[in-house]
Amino acid sequence: MSNNLIFIVMDSCRFDSYAAARTPNMDRIGIGDRRYAYASWTSPSHYTYLMGMIPHDSPKGVFASEVYKKDFVRWVDRLGVDDMSFKSFVPTLSLPKVLQDEGYRTVARVSLPVLNPMSHLNRHFDDYKLMSNHNDFGGIIKEVEFDEDEPSFHFLNLGETHYPYMLDPGSLPHISGVHGVFKRMDDDLGKPTEDVFFDDDQMKMLHQQQIKTVEHVDGLLDELISKAPVGTHFIITADHGECFGEGGYFGHGPIVHEKVLEVPFLEGKKR
Repeated sequence: MSNNLIFIVMDSCRFDSYAAARTPNMDRIGIGDRRYAYASWTSPSHYTYLMGMIPHDSPKGVFASEVYKKDFVRWVDRLGVDDMSFKSFVPTLSLPKVLQDEGYRTVARVSLPVLNPMSHLNRHFDDYKLMSNHNDFGGIIKEVEFDEDEPSFHFLNLGETHYPYMLDPGSLPHISGVHGVFKRMDDDLGKPTEDVFFDDDQMKMLHQQQIKTVEHVDGLLDELISKAPVGTHFIITADHGECFGEGGYFGHGPIVHEKVLEVPFLEGKKR
């Protein structure tokens, strides 16, 4: 029987936030290293992961096509499916489709509205749901179920590490669209805005708060590890990083900065 797969994406979590956090439960899975995301914001990055790709380590002296092929072949080791290769992903280039074809039940729980079930990311999932609470990894864990007769793929997007990092939004200046919710952005068009950029102390506070959210996620992870059958393969990463004042930038998206692309990556099996 193939292994169960749990793919966790800590939204907006930059590598040094993970590295500064106390993560005893993530350490049970593996020690994370610094990788680089393929995109600087949520939707395209998740699309890339659902193609079967993972954050890269920016290798030199190689053809990009070889890096992609090696990424796809790694699924053989992760899942124990001997005949899986790059050709398995063509033409759909869809990890959930490949896993469905291998008999997996495919499940997604997402926290960011830009990933809602009406988006194209919902293809090839048997069960895809946008959580009603932006910060509800605990609720996601309660909905994760395993069947000893059917392997499963759980793709989990966590909002805790995304702005406002579990803070009371009323305590922070308003930033249009920063939550990833676009439905009210048109309301501001043509009107003067009151957005105020964060000062240095607020930037430091926000970075520290993201570190705390990583530790919060790690604390909840213990329950998920306990629920998972032995042999379940975990991947824990982020879709992109975040800027906290570096170079005069805050946030992610239309920003070209290494901190927006630096993400943690760790994987391993439950023993």
